[in-house]
Amino acid sequence: MKHANVAIFVPHIGCPNRCSFCNQNSISGQQAAPSPEDAAAACRQAIADLGENAPMAQAAFFGGSFTAIPREYMLALLRAVQPYIGPGKLSGIRLSTRPDAISRQVLDLLVQHKVTAIELGVQSMDNAVLAANYRGHTAKDVENACALIRQYPIELGLQMMVGLQGETEGSLRYTAEKIADLLPDTLRIYPTLVIKGTQLARWYQEGLYTPLSLQQAVEQCAFLLEFFGEKKIPVIRLGLHASTFLEGDILAGPYHPAFRELCENKIYLNHAFGLLTNMPKEKKYHLLAGPAFLSKAVGQNKKNIEALRQAGYNVQVKPKPGLALYQLKVEEAQ
Repeated sequence: MKHANVAIFVPHIGCPNRCSFCNQNSISGQQAAPSPEDAAAACRQAIADLGENAPMAQAAFFGGSFTAIPREYMLALLRAVQPYIGPGKLSGIRLSTRPDAISRQVLDLLVQHKVTAIELGVQSMDNAVLAANYRGHTAKDVENACALIRQYPIELGLQMMVGLQGETEGSLRYTAEKIADLLPDTLRIYPTLVIKGTQLARWYQEGLYTPLSLQQAVEQCAFLLEFFGEKKIPVIRLGLHASTFLEGDILAGPYHPAFRELCENKIYLNHAFGLLTNMPKEKKYHLLAGPAFLSKAVGQNKKNIEALRQAGYNVQVKPKPGLALYQLKVEEAQ
């Protein structure tokens, strides 16, 4: 079993302002803030459901800016889940928050209450992009927060977005490089969607914001997957979780329920073209991929094979043990 989160959403509470893209009620599918009893019940149910796999999971406070919510409410939620953290139970607590809502006092409290991972909503490291999207913090706030967290026994996760208002290809690559320099333990990447009830939706309807197309987002996130892979930074999430709540509120943008799969398919297609570029088109070829990655090499609905065929290449994908993720080899078919 892979790592799992017992997600407890705290929508918008603690956010000092509303970012241009944000409607946590739609993203989480939750309208009301959870009570301490709700948090305890979620943990209790997860332990019962997971059984011996419970230690592979964490209680996870997502949605708003957890360390910026009213202090007594924050502590009440943390206290409520304490009985469910420990040997044979959940392994710890994960939370998401803003970079400017981190301090030594806050971190001392979190460690005392068994918080083991903090994810910072960075979104961009370009101050102009942050300001354009009403983030209310700077890139320096991110650097300071990361430096503080590194002084504690807490896993550091970062979250970034692709396609924000005012972002260019240059600013996106700048953000990627700056995030890599911070050496997070984990990373989540989200393409920007236009969701009802947001400032971005108003800009979109007024013609002041153009979202990325699905193809553009796939190309950019495929680049990021490889870039962070080379830096040994695991991308634990790419694209928002599929949900009926979210899908019903999306006005525009590069949403796809299997977004990561599309990005991984694109990486394989790029590698295939790189291998075949100088090969004679009149011959037949085998593209060799690791047995566990054949579907990624073939592409969703065989789209990679079709793209290669349209470019004039006659190929079949075959398994070859020992090839890692994104590795391809080519050989002439006999």
